[in-house]
Amino acid sequence: MRCPFCAHEETQVVETRESDEGDVIRRRRRCLHCEKRFTTYERSEIALPSVVKKDGSREDFDAGKLRASMALALRKRPVSTEQVDAALERIQDELLAGGQREVPSAHVGELVMHELMALDKVAYVRFASVYRKFEDVDAFRQLIRDI
Repeated sequence: MRCPFCAHEETQVVETRESDEGDVIRRRRRCLHCEKRFTTYERSEIALPSVVKKDGSREDFDAGKLRASMALALRKRPVSTEQVDAALERIQDELLAGGQREVPSAHVGELVMHELMALDKVAYVRFASVYRKFEDVDAFRQLIRDI
C-alpha cells in the first residue's frame, strides 16, 4: 500500500479490525519512510451485470439511479427508507443470482415494478405509467384494474 503522504511503497499494518457486520476490514497502517499513520478499508467487490438499454448502449448498474427512480415513485408515500433499502437489496441479489454479465434494462424495470407492487400500489402505478409509456387512458385503466 502506497503512503498517501509521501508515496513511499512500504507500509506496515499496525492494527486490523472487522466491522460489526463483517463486510469491511479496517486497517491502521504506518509508513516506514515518513512514519505517518493512515487508515485503509477493505471490502469485497461484487460485480453486478451491465445494463443494456433499449438503444443497445450499455452502462454499469447504478444503484443510485435505481434508488432515485424508486424515490420519485414513492414520493409522499408511507414507505420507510429501510423498506426501500431492502427492496434495492432484493433487486441486486436477484441480478447477482442470475449470474449474467449483461441484463436488459427491461428486466431491471420489471424487478423494480415487482418490488413497488409489494411496497405501495400507488408508487407502482406511478412507476408503471412512466416505465410502460402509456399512450392512452385505457391502458392506464387496465393497469389499475389488474391491481
